[in-house]
Amino acid sequence: MTSKLDHLIIAVSDLDKAEKNYKKVFGVDSVWRGEHKNLGTANVIFNFKNTYFELLASNGVGIGADFVDQTLEESGEGLIGSVFGSKDIEATAASIKNKGFLLGDISNGDGINLKNNEVRKWKNLFLPPELTRGIFTFIIEHTEGTLPMSNYLDSGTINKLDHVVINTNDADGLIDIYRDVFNIRLALDKVIEHWKTRILFFRLNKTTIEVIEQEHDDHNPDKLWGLAWEVESIEDAHQRLSNEGVEVSEIKKGIKERTMVATIKSHTHNVPTLIIQHLAE
Repeated sequence: MTSKLDHLIIAVSDLDKAEKNYKKVFGVDSVWRGEHKNLGTANVIFNFKNTYFELLASNGVGIGADFVDQTLEESGEGLIGSVFGSKDIEATAASIKNKGFLLGDISNGDGINLKNNEVRKWKNLFLPPELTRGIFTFIIEHTEGTLPMSNYLDSGTINKLDHVVINTNDADGLIDIYRDVFNIRLALDKVIEHWKTRILFFRLNKTTIEVIEQEHDDHNPDKLWGLAWEVESIEDAHQRLSNEGVEVSEIKKGIKERTMVATIKSHTHNVPTLIIQHLAE
């Protein structure tokens, strides 16, 4: 089944501007710039230890361009999708079908890195609405080529995704999909009494999908909300961001024990963004 959170997708209106902004946020260079000519989109990728981060913009005519343009018109820039990875997408499709869900055919994709002309190929399995629940979600198997790692520089550079936050008004329904269909480990299911809020933690490939159950007005049950990125030294990261002209809050203790956090308040293209350091025992 799904083996990892392969990547996250962010819709942007100006790809060049977004690339420059996120280079400041992350402190690393992008590793890929390409096009999906049949979809009418262009992308930039930053690659980290446990996932990659894709900026996606309209760049022509196609269903991808239509999707990005519609998203930008309705809700502006921001998180639009999460993609799960599989080591055997045919087996994953068969498993989902055996659980009673109707799926389309597996499709093939390919891309050329305009930075160095390297080629990557992959297979995609797009999912029906009853599995995506309002979040653009598909499953991918990479079949040829690899992404280079971003040039991690120092203790103030982003090095991995700590967690992604989803808001839901139906935690039990989400468990039915993420745990029972996608086979993602449910590590925590707890009600925080003083918040009167139920929180779920799903864990895979050294990152966490944090789910917060709360009422919202969207007709879909689930909404991607924000990201938290890990750094080795939050003080160094805070100084680096400030030097780059990125607005960042004061450092404070995190909700989780032995963590320090700060909120990035600019340059994120409407993605609520936290940096976090896990303190040594």
